[in-house]
Amino acid sequence: MSWKNYITGFKSYLKLERSLSGNSVEAYLHDISMLDQYLDFTKLKVSPSEIELKHLQDFVKWINELGMSARSQARIISGIKGFFKYLLMENLIVNDPSQLLEAPKLGRKLPDTLSIDDINHLINAIDLSKNEGTRNKAMLETLYSCGLRVSELVNLKLSNLHLEIGFVKVTGKGDKERLVPIGSVATKFIRIYLEGVRSHQNIKPGHEDVVFLNRRGAKLTRVMIFTIIKQLATKIHLKKKISPHTFRHSFATHLIEGGADLRAVQEMLGHESITTTEIYTHLDRDYLRQTILEHHPRA
Repeated sequence: MSWKNYITGFKSYLKLERSLSGNSVEAYLHDISMLDQYLDFTKLKVSPSEIELKHLQDFVKWINELGMSARSQARIISGIKGFFKYLLMENLIVNDPSQLLEAPKLGRKLPDTLSIDDINHLINAIDLSKNEGTRNKAMLETLYSCGLRVSELVNLKLSNLHLEIGFVKVTGKGDKERLVPIGSVATKFIRIYLEGVRSHQNIKPGHEDVVFLNRRGAKLTRVMIFTIIKQLATKIHLKKKISPHTFRHSFATHLIEGGADLRAVQEMLGHESITTTEIYTHLDRDYLRQTILEHHPRA
């Protein structure tokens, strides 16, 4: 059986059994094609059933020498592990040679954090003489007040705004819902937008429950939110590389620096694991040490 037949079977498995998207399937196949290219380059005539750990380790050295980043290497290794796991499951190989194959260690690259002054300068740079400006101010205040993901912001529903009690219901990753507190400033500007701008728009069918709309009365795209923020950063000559995610990161950082409970921040961000929240807020050791000194009975 040739490599081509093995790969064809793997492709069918990814599509039919794993139900992966076309892009994900292509990414897996690209990873296997890299290994195939390496074997061809080194003139190693071995089938998948004859591949050994040593071959895979040499392949990893090869892609490292090509100048690939640690993240790209890790993704390719993950794809290769998936391929051999499939072969083992289908009894096409006896042993999985990739089982002990190690991926390069990845550091978590944290985005720039905006200071409170940075956020004020950005929001104050919005042109409120235009309807879009009123909407943009409400959006950015909401983004910072609630620490939302950009997808959560563009999908925010009118029926999930509970401004009278200071909460919004957010649908996050995996369609999981959570209640997030919203501050008085964001509440004020949402109401100004809803009453002064949105109530006068012709709304496209299917978008009646969406909070933030474009000029055509339809839901905004993620790209549009990125563009609005980039243009404001340029306008105030902000040198940091920022995105909607920067607002979320700043929201968490400012809460932690202000003494907020880590578990509470985890709930508001919608994180499954407290570890993710710790990374997000880049808690420094001094803060953690101080927390222990203040609260541990034997400190």
